[in-house]
Amino acid sequence: MHDLELVARLYKKMSLIRRFELRLAEIYHTDAVKSPVHLSVGQEAIAVGICDPLEKDDIVSNTYRCHATYIAKGGNLNEMMAELYGKATGCAGGKAGSMHLVDMKNGILGASAVVGTTIPVATGYALAMKMEAAKTGRQRVTVSVFGDGATEEGCFYESLNFAALHKLPILFVCENNRLAIHTPIEKRWATKRLCERVATYGIETHKISDDNIFNVRDTVTKAINDMRHHHSGPQFIECSTYRWLEHVGPRDDHSDNYRDLNEYRRWKENDQIARLAKLLDKDTVARLEDEITAEIKAAEEFAEKSPYPADEELYKHVYAN
Repeated sequence: MHDLELVARLYKKMSLIRRFELRLAEIYHTDAVKSPVHLSVGQEAIAVGICDPLEKDDIVSNTYRCHATYIAKGGNLNEMMAELYGKATGCAGGKAGSMHLVDMKNGILGASAVVGTTIPVATGYALAMKMEAAKTGRQRVTVSVFGDGATEEGCFYESLNFAALHKLPILFVCENNRLAIHTPIEKRWATKRLCERVATYGIETHKISDDNIFNVRDTVTKAINDMRHHHSGPQFIECSTYRWLEHVGPRDDHSDNYRDLNEYRRWKENDQIARLAKLLDKDTVARLEDEITAEIKAAEEFAEKSPYPADEELYKHVYAN
């Protein structure tokens, strides 16, 4: 029997992510949203399961499909929506858009649109955390989140080696939806034994073959505790998941003939948001959904009313004047 307070918290986070993104899909074709969007519909359990056990000052490092981890880690929803609208009140001043969300006050390291590039940045942050802990006695941790496509980049293996060599407090998490844009994993990997490859660096690995929210959360909780209290060094989790919508944009692309419709149906039947809803009473679900409606509406109104960046912002945060 699961603790109902925990179930409600996980449900609200996952439903907030999905409903925020589905609302974004509705307004995407207007002129309001100023950047491409990579939606995580169907993958919410991974982000929430990862972020729920973290402390506020622990760090999560994102892929460009970063809405879910931003919200799950407690990122400011108003600032997120304003960033998508290209407004000055956005989390990156309206300059970065969907693929570069950042909120360091809530432990969200800036995302990047270039595949795999946040992995070495997160590894460097974990080194800084280890050095900090030597002085303070308190160990913070970093979680680096990336897709299966990023494991094909050289910096992934360089970062694994460096983290293992220096026993860094970093958890590497691969959201394996088996698709690199439109290319299935069978056309990219000689074998599917990713955990086996990572284990050769002396890193403890875990494979979660479905996106069971409780399995993800429990595995992450144990790994984080090992790193925080026993200085165990890095760990790696491969989480199988499935994105329901297209690679970039709000469209259902199952007519594009690059993935199996039966597989999509199997994952949809295992939807973790629907599963958690069944564990809660109807009044609780209704209350949480009302809260989510209000939060999304407030974020939209905040973004609409916010000003665009001033012209002089073009000359700030550049390498040279």
